[in-house]
Amino acid sequence: MPKRIPRKKRYNPYGFSGKTSIFMHVMLGTFAFLCIFPFLYVIIISLSNEQSLAANGYQLIPEQWSFEAYKYLWQMRSQVVQAYGVTILVTVLGTLISVSVIALYAYAISRKQFIYRKQFTFIAFFTMLFSGGMVPFYIVMTQFLDLKNSIWALILPMAVNAFYIIIMRTFFMRTVPEAILESARIDGAGELRIFLTIVLPLSIPGIATIALFSTLAYWNDWFNALLFIDDPNLIPLQSLLMRIENNMDFIKQNAMLSNQNSAILSSIPQDSARMAMVVIATLPIALSYPFFQKYFVKGLTIGGVKD
Repeated sequence: MPKRIPRKKRYNPYGFSGKTSIFMHVMLGTFAFLCIFPFLYVIIISLSNEQSLAANGYQLIPEQWSFEAYKYLWQMRSQVVQAYGVTILVTVLGTLISVSVIALYAYAISRKQFIYRKQFTFIAFFTMLFSGGMVPFYIVMTQFLDLKNSIWALILPMAVNAFYIIIMRTFFMRTVPEAILESARIDGAGELRIFLTIVLPLSIPGIATIALFSTLAYWNDWFNALLFIDDPNLIPLQSLLMRIENNMDFIKQNAMLSNQNSAILSSIPQDSARMAMVVIATLPIALSYPFFQKYFVKGLTIGGVKD
């Protein structure tokens, strides 16, 4: 009889059996659904009729669908589009500046040749523990730097983050071999050329992670606009949506005091408009996340294996 060749076992990188693997897939799929469900629920509420929300509360399947909330926001489309433009400009420009400064600072303190690296690391770490306070911060920004009602007031306060510097410093120390840099120095390359041609291509996952963090911070920022921006042409999206919500609350309170709530309140989709504002503010950044996902995961786990 011919000798029977044993079937080659399928490679299983996790070491799970078949039933365990199915259970893990089901568990992870359930967890992923639970993570995305709140955002889907917000979209459903934003498309619900305001009267049905007032009568029945939030429902997974509304009794009556409606675009009243988006029609209400469409009446302010010029302001919303302008605020979108300000937010996109601040996010793109701020992310580029933030990533550039953080990467250069972190690379310098990650190299043993830099004799002052401990001092500069302490300076960055010290700002994570102590700050001057809001009043000195406001005085410096408005009186000394004269950035009130300027686009730079939305960019510069968030350009440097000490936590991101520490992350990038660790990333550079673990992923950029000193032997490669030393060979480049022997060939006559300067530090700036080494950084641009060798370090940056090796550090794309870490830089993409920091860029995503900075993008989220700039996109969701509204506090700096509240402090420094009075010009309506420079109001970012988050600040505008907050003002719209405050205006709706103000109209509601005045209508209740003047006993005109039946006429005025029925024309304002309060709850659904709030959810529609969440969709408008969150959807663009949620759609852009998949493009950064592989770099984001790799950048967070690169230091998890000990050398």
